[in-house]
Amino acid sequence: MTNANILSGLRVIDCATYIAAPCAAVLMADYGADVIKIERPVTGDPYRSIRHNPGFPQSEWNYPWIMDARNKRSIALNLACTEGREALLRLVANADVFITNFQPQLLAKFQLRHSDLSVLNPRLIYASVTGYGEVGPEAEYPGYDVTAYFARSGLMNYIRNAGCDPATSPCGYGDHPTSVSLFAAIMMALYRRLQTGEGAAVSTNLMHNGVWSNGSFTQAALCGAQFSPPQTRARAYNPILNHYCASCGGRFLLCLLDPAKDWPKLCRALEHPEWIADPRFATAEARRGSAELIALMDAEFARYPLEAWRRRFAEHDVLYGLVPETRDLPHDPQMQAAQVFTEIEGAPIPMKVVSTPFHIAGQPKELPRWAPEAGEHTRQILGEAGYGENEIHAMLEAGSAWTSEAK
Repeated sequence: MTNANILSGLRVIDCATYIAAPCAAVLMADYGADVIKIERPVTGDPYRSIRHNPGFPQSEWNYPWIMDARNKRSIALNLACTEGREALLRLVANADVFITNFQPQLLAKFQLRHSDLSVLNPRLIYASVTGYGEVGPEAEYPGYDVTAYFARSGLMNYIRNAGCDPATSPCGYGDHPTSVSLFAAIMMALYRRLQTGEGAAVSTNLMHNGVWSNGSFTQAALCGAQFSPPQTRARAYNPILNHYCASCGGRFLLCLLDPAKDWPKLCRALEHPEWIADPRFATAEARRGSAELIALMDAEFARYPLEAWRRRFAEHDVLYGLVPETRDLPHDPQMQAAQVFTEIEGAPIPMKVVSTPFHIAGQPKELPRWAPEAGEHTRQILGEAGYGENEIHAMLEAGSAWTSEAK
């Protein structure tokens, strides 16, 4: 790690599992923070095995862990043992940030609540993620991205075609956005600490972040709006805000939000200027749900490959977005230019990882380091905390700590 990075010198304890909370620590690690990952002995964070769930892409590499545990060091502690918990408290005493997503009953069991740790370290920023918030009848109920963020927020029920079931989330769409919310709260608390010298407790939850993502339509509900029923692509409410296929199979999404200006541009790009004033399509109301127009546009777009349409759209100032397959993203030249991906240091083979989604001018990110094995740094971290070799050996023998290193 370089000494010049913006968060160098900060120590972060990642005492959390899965994605949303630990990824806030990734954001900090990418800018130089020393992140210590607390894991259970032997098996580690259960997120390590999520890729084996049915439906996940198959790979010899543990791709979720590679992305979301990079730049961290791992120590395996048995928090049910007095010695394991005492080791964690010794780390907390000298930490700047403590991140957790443990349920309230577990925090109480292990005495890891804010009220417990702030006495030990008054400057500590205590950051937590819950499924449904910290108060209320479901405060202790476990929540995952798919349940608390995607389903509970209304997103799942709304993303569907007419006559179809709600769309399920194949992966954690809301975990990373939620981690950015927690990261923002942590950084605000650190800024406040500069002014006051005091620590703070900050939190966010998956449900609230889901509603925030669904904010426009949720606000419509708060205003008593009447919602339109689902439609199909072939009868989309707005044919010029719809997706289409080129002759090569490449898909794109038209996003023409100023119909008075954009409709003539599209007609010219399609080489059908006569449609501009055609009474069937000339107004937004006439185009609304027009299966006839969509069928005509489908036939036109099927005449040429995607690259030809991209040139035409550029020529006629038609706004669109590509709709690629996820497998094609690593080869996207714009994503490469925008530094969406970066090389991993220490990978067994040359490999890239998804970078965190913001940049600070003049402040380079840390080069991502290979994600650790469970307990890979147990001896090293305990030694830094002041434990002698005999004490470390005794903890390993007693099972209050564990290491993946050869003994």
